[in-house]
Amino acid sequence: MVKPPDGESAYLPDILLLNRPNLVNKRLWEKESTVILSASIPLVIEVVSTNWRVEYLTKVKDYEGIGIPEYWIADYLGLGGRRFIGSPKQPTIFIHELLEEEYQVSQFRGDDRIVSPTFSELSLTANQIFQAGS
Repeated sequence: MVKPPDGESAYLPDILLLNRPNLVNKRLWEKESTVILSASIPLVIEVVSTNWRVEYLTKVKDYEGIGIPEYWIADYLGLGGRRFIGSPKQPTIFIHELLEEEYQVSQFRGDDRIVSPTFSELSLTANQIFQAGS
């Protein structure tokens, strides 16, 4: 789980990339499988559900506050609000990159090639990710 240091809530991301060497001194990891420091969490990916506001509003704020360098929102059904994904709504991947303690956001749709700071050699389009496993 990922827990903001001063927060009462914790999140169980859909995908969590861990920096294992940094977990050695993390007491919460050993007892509760919980991570609170950004040095241990280079990337979090959340898949949007019908409760899309949590991914778009709450988790963005909390993950940014923790200092997680990269946060993806994969909205494969285009469920998010129009202020985020526009109109008409369509499947979108958002990549939030932490720069100077604030997230800068890029969005990817259709045949847009995903650009990830963590996976610079990634060669997939948004559609390829959305169609994986179908």
